[in-house]
Amino acid sequence: MLDKRENVQKFLASWLRGGPLAGAVGLAVDCLWEASAPLSPLVGSAEIEAGFLVPLRRALTGLHRRDEIFIGAMNRRHERGFWCAAVTHYVGNFTAPLWGIAPSHHVAFLRAGEFYRVQDGRIVQARIILDLPDLMRQAGRLPFPFSYGLETLFPGPATHDGVCPQAGDGEGSLDIVEAMLGDLHRFDPQTLGSAGQTGKDGYWADDMLWYGPAGIGSNFRWDGFVKDHRAPFLRAFPDRKGGNHYCRIGDGSYAAVSGWPSMTMTFQGDYLGVKADGRPLTLRVMDFYRCQDGKIAENWVFLDYVDLFAQMGVDLLSEES
Repeated sequence: MLDKRENVQKFLASWLRGGPLAGAVGLAVDCLWEASAPLSPLVGSAEIEAGFLVPLRRALTGLHRRDEIFIGAMNRRHERGFWCAAVTHYVGNFTAPLWGIAPSHHVAFLRAGEFYRVQDGRIVQARIILDLPDLMRQAGRLPFPFSYGLETLFPGPATHDGVCPQAGDGEGSLDIVEAMLGDLHRFDPQTLGSAGQTGKDGYWADDMLWYGPAGIGSNFRWDGFVKDHRAPFLRAFPDRKGGNHYCRIGDGSYAAVSGWPSMTMTFQGDYLGVKADGRPLTLRVMDFYRCQDGKIAENWVFLDYVDLFAQMGVDLLSEES
């Protein structure tokens, strides 16, 4: 018998290809579907199909999803209930424009972070971050003047067990992540270091891998993470406050957290070619973690940079950007 996670995963795969909305899992009549910019919130199956699925099907011929992580558990945060979370790619031949992005006429892997609240066998709420800047990169348009780290396809977990994991302590995995987040928030403004992150008793494995969105890219080990992401981000947004999460779940060796928005901050240092002007900003965030031997081994990160840069006065999806 399929468990809740597997039912939701199978429904999403079938639905994407045009399968039925009814079955063991479906969409609630008043399902709220929120995706990253430039999409507006959608309510109900008709709006969701027209505003989300139809554009994807038109743009990506042979559209299907390739899940790298798919987990589910009860939410620790105030929005209680059972939630699923996924790291996936929407895959197809990119043959028609998608939300302002011209097609490449080659295969494309549009990566996405997803959170779904499930109640009485129905998805009642969804939040999705699509890495559209990375899709632009794949199509030969560079949304940023440079990238801090390696731009690459998001790999699946090194252990190849991220889809509906069958073993591991989900609560323990989430405990590690929550402790890390609590200490990560505080940092030395000179060294940019935070207590407890590395070393024998630290939260991160020595050979940690961090996979970031377009503009940041991926990096290896703590030093690489600091150089390619943490240092430029903290110099640009030194007063950032994060952790405003609506969902935190743990399943097996995995944990996932998300805020909509998660961060508030002011723009105090230049970032990815944009001049700082001190304006207040917010940032939607999704983080997925794999833990091993009491430490975080891998971290997949989704940031709604189309929305963030719009707040900064930059339209990443425009032809002029």
